[in-house]
Amino acid sequence: MEGLIEGERLPQDTVRYRLYLSGEALPSDPQACRDVLERQLERMMGRLALLSAGYIWHNEAFSLRYTAARGDIPAHIGGMTNFGDNVDDEWLIVYLIQQVTKEFPDFVASIEDDDGDFLLIEAAKYLPKWLNPDTSVNRVYFYHGELHIIPLPQNPGELSWLPASNPTIPQVLSLLPTHSEKCLAAEPIRKAINRRIQSYPEKIHNDQHRAYCYVPAGIAAVLKRRPDLLAPAIQAFYLRDPIDLRACRSFKLFRPETCVMTLVTFTKCLYAQLQQQQFMPDRRSGYVLPARSDQNFKAHALGMKLAHGFEILCSKCSQPLTSVKAGNAVSCDPLWEGFLNSLKKNAYFKGELEGSVRYRELLQMAEIYFQQSVARPKSSSTLSPGEQTLQLLQTLSYSVEELQKEGESLPPEDDDSWLNISLEELDQMLEEASGTKLLNSSRQEEEEQEDYDLDDITKCMKAFVSKVSSHEGAEVPRSSANSQVQFDVNSFTNALEKILGVESEQLDSDDLEEEEEDIDLLDSDEEFDRKDENPEECVSANKTLENIRDYMEQMDRELAGTHIGKSFTKVTSEVDMDNPDLAKTAQGEPGTESEEDLNMLPVDVDLNLVENLLESYSSQAGLPGPASNILQSMGLRLPDNKDNAM
Repeated sequence: MEGLIEGERLPQDTVRYRLYLSGEALPSDPQACRDVLERQLERMMGRLALLSAGYIWHNEAFSLRYTAARGDIPAHIGGMTNFGDNVDDEWLIVYLIQQVTKEFPDFVASIEDDDGDFLLIEAAKYLPKWLNPDTSVNRVYFYHGELHIIPLPQNPGELSWLPASNPTIPQVLSLLPTHSEKCLAAEPIRKAINRRIQSYPEKIHNDQHRAYCYVPAGIAAVLKRRPDLLAPAIQAFYLRDPIDLRACRSFKLFRPETCVMTLVTFTKCLYAQLQQQQFMPDRRSGYVLPARSDQNFKAHALGMKLAHGFEILCSKCSQPLTSVKAGNAVSCDPLWEGFLNSLKKNAYFKGELEGSVRYRELLQMAEIYFQQSVARPKSSSTLSPGEQTLQLLQTLSYSVEELQKEGESLPPEDDDSWLNISLEELDQMLEEASGTKLLNSSRQEEEEQEDYDLDDITKCMKAFVSKVSSHEGAEVPRSSANSQVQFDVNSFTNALEKILGVESEQLDSDDLEEEEEDIDLLDSDEEFDRKDENPEECVSANKTLENIRDYMEQMDRELAGTHIGKSFTKVTSEVDMDNPDLAKTAQGEPGTESEEDLNMLPVDVDLNLVENLLESYSSQAGLPGPASNILQSMGLRLPDNKDNAM
């Protein structure tokens, strides 16, 4: 990925980040520029080690390198990371880049992934209309720890400092120091981004999960020295194929006879990938799992899967175990001394005495961090994770008996109940992610405080039915839209002139007078026709209407005695007091009076409408459906049915 051509789409699940020196801070001489950037890089990595040293990256680690100028892109510090299945790695990188621009105010940072400006995607609800993938090129940056978006010029005066088209990176680096306040992203956009990274750096520790694993002694020793090798081993097991499993028929490196109990630290993503995999070992491998009811079943299952992952990882090495030589020590790297001094300046060792147990643990994490993020890669000598594991097996000295004794006094493991969430917890997580939690809680409080008026349903439905639809669809009224339509004659005239392509001066007054005369003539003709209408034709029309009414009444009488007619609720409020038997008949019960008269009671349209809508809404059982969709389109939201015990 280092040789990716500019403009070429990034690989999937890959994030690219760049840090530029702003304004006049960048020297014009290439060598002087490189010296300045490398000194700043040394300081940066020492500062970032306080935040991310010891973190287990899912696929590739965050790293920064000096990159020479190429084309329109000036010399900068940057890198690319493939974060794989763990999107939290990507947001951790966003947090680290933001912190760099906060601690080093001369730097301007850009960050993007295979989707483009994913920061804008996160804040899509709050973006201005002009901002889209075509207009956002070279516009989104972190500066002084805040998100900035280079705006479009809104008037000729802004063209003095804003480019008319998409800006180039040198233009951005010159205008941000002088116009940073004008380029600061809107507060809702910044809040949407900060919501994703505000839990860091605490989230780095909170995302860890410690679990017991019954693993071969060699794996326990390797993970004790290099806990970061856990990720490639789990990925090897997670992405296994039948060819990979051939190496696990008879284990050559990690025999089950040497298994010991140990406490392994995972990220939650890695633990979930390993724990949720259903896998039974080959009988020839020698691994046998205890009964599921055994209290150590989970530890044995996790250890067996880790053993398979490490065996697959090492089986892919091109060199045999005996030919893998120990690499140069970290202390031999020319960058190590400067990096170590930077760690001491940033109080990385927290006052621990040199040589103490805690000091050695911190130094070990710093060495791993240096190898992953600081040391310059050399393609000819870089070892794969499998080769690094083989190298450690050669150089480490460990005792199975000592590891077994350590396994008898391990601290407690973490609870993994977070793997299972309820529907309520899922809804809460979705609400928090979408930012609608406060909106829904306030809406619920309003519903509890005031009674729901069912008349709103009938009013909105009547307004909806009375609307005239067009080829564009039905016009849905909103419950809050009760104000009358305001018609601006001047705006309408101007819009009409633009459509016709004429100006108001081109309209001849004589044409307007002729149009008025034509309208008057049409009106007079209609009045003349009404006067000349034949009285016999009027009588015939009235007779036709009476026949239609009689026909409709006869249809109503025939339908009233059917199940359909009896299913409707009739109006009974006017007759309840005068004739109770009539009220019973109106509800569909047999009476002693004439059914022909009783069944012709008027239907209570409003009550039937509300009953049918509520019945349809209840049958949805909380899922989307026609009743809730049509009511929500009108701005109505029915409360939950608290009376239904089911």
